[in-house]
Amino acid sequence: MSRVIVAGSGIAGLTAALRLSGRHTVTLVTKDRLGESNTEWAQGGIAGVIGPDDTVDAHVADTLTAGAGHCDPEAVHTLCEAGSDAIVSLAEAGVDFDTDPAGVWARGMEGAHSYPRIFHSGGDATGQTISTALAQKLRTEVAAGRVTLLEDTMLVDILTSDDDRRPGRATEVATATGITVLRDGSVETRAADAIVLATGGAGQLFAHTTNPAAATGDGLAAAIRAGAEVADLEFFQFHPTALVGPGFLISEAVRGAGALLLDERGRRFMADVDDRAELASRDVVALALHRRQAEQDGRPCFLDARAVPDVKAKFPSITAGLASQGLDLSRDLIPVTPAAHYFMGGVATDRDGRTSIEGLFAVGEVACTGVHGANRLASNSLLEGAVFADRAAAAIDALPVNRDHELPLLQFRSFHQTALTRTELQALTWAHLGVERTAAGLRTLLDRLGDGARNAGSTTNGARNAGSTTNGARNADDHPTAPAAARIEALETANLALIAGHMARHALAREHSLGAHTRTDTTLTSSTTAPSTATSPTALLQEATAC
Repeated sequence: MSRVIVAGSGIAGLTAALRLSGRHTVTLVTKDRLGESNTEWAQGGIAGVIGPDDTVDAHVADTLTAGAGHCDPEAVHTLCEAGSDAIVSLAEAGVDFDTDPAGVWARGMEGAHSYPRIFHSGGDATGQTISTALAQKLRTEVAAGRVTLLEDTMLVDILTSDDDRRPGRATEVATATGITVLRDGSVETRAADAIVLATGGAGQLFAHTTNPAAATGDGLAAAIRAGAEVADLEFFQFHPTALVGPGFLISEAVRGAGALLLDERGRRFMADVDDRAELASRDVVALALHRRQAEQDGRPCFLDARAVPDVKAKFPSITAGLASQGLDLSRDLIPVTPAAHYFMGGVATDRDGRTSIEGLFAVGEVACTGVHGANRLASNSLLEGAVFADRAAAAIDALPVNRDHELPLLQFRSFHQTALTRTELQALTWAHLGVERTAAGLRTLLDRLGDGARNAGSTTNGARNAGSTTNGARNADDHPTAPAAARIEALETANLALIAGHMARHALAREHSLGAHTRTDTTLTSSTTAPSTATSPTALLQEATAC
């Protein structure tokens, strides 16, 4: 049996841990409580081909079209072909999918799909239902002693064979040997033969996001520091319809059911932008909303679901969320704005979740499998997490047993330093890495990150200062008695700053607009290849200051 650590407890992490349980010594690490993830917040459903009137080829074609020609076709085919089995497996795990009056699983329609192939559970609570079912199964495995669960445990870094500096220990290819975590206010190391990153996205990088507070890119940042290859970091999807203010997501399924988008004068405008109108791909709708709001001096547009039959019954979670803000989906125009939603880029993997570091796997939103391309097709994300986590587990089964790597001495990598507060960083990224981008704005962001690094000082001081990474004099670890929450926030902000710098450089390198990446300062139509290999924080800052 191999020692496997799974970091993250969304659909990808839970699926991987459950598939590996009983065959390996499995430890699941999650920053908050079990199941707290983007999966739990997912209102939309899961896409898959079940039924005689739809085909895998059609799902593949829709995914490739939404991805703006930037997808890996073989990865897309792998995803879509496995869709029906993945959905059936979730049902067997306890997910009750919604049915139509005939008792057959109901299929919904969402933007850029050519057929109704979206399966929901609890109306608009699919993610929560999936998370609950899988978490319950995981706790059963924990109770049986087949999985060790570490809640309230934050991933800090990935240890590799390159970390061992003793003479004669160098290796040509880096191999993952363990992780460091922040747990109960202290840093610990955990040895592993294989590590599965399933830490989700980084929506908290932006001032406006639909993501939960924990979505701070911890796994992606750790992989970058470990030297893993990353890809497509310029592609971050902005969901068109988040409630103005709280950022509460209003699912695309509401538009799939017939809701319209209106400007401040009550005029429908999407039909003039795209033949698919409100059901165009997310990049098209988000950009149209963003520009219409700019024409309105920043005032919001509105979602009109008043004519949707039984809208409150169809979308109970959204109805309750809006009610808490004094809004009624069946009677009110809902003010909406684009918000950061899903990271298409991430740690580069093959179709079995393998990364450029031996023994390190990445699945779910932290990974870049190539299936989403430049713009994710609605409801493919839950499917991706389930399908590729299962494939990664099979690949881990095939690894040599007990590779017996010696855990390196406890070390801490150099963290990206920034004197920016979290709020300042989020405002900068929204302005310069948001829906529309320019070279000048991207260089401004990199310059600000570089200035912060020069002003913040060094923080490689071992276990005492793990996570001491942000906010200059306000750094939580300037005070030995600082609460663990402050140390976690400081480390999270450092991770976000590191990711922001890499995203900005990828966005600078791709000079033409493609999918969710919109450059307003160039009309180039040929692609400039973005960097695909992670650089060190030090090198990044040197490059940034040279821009």
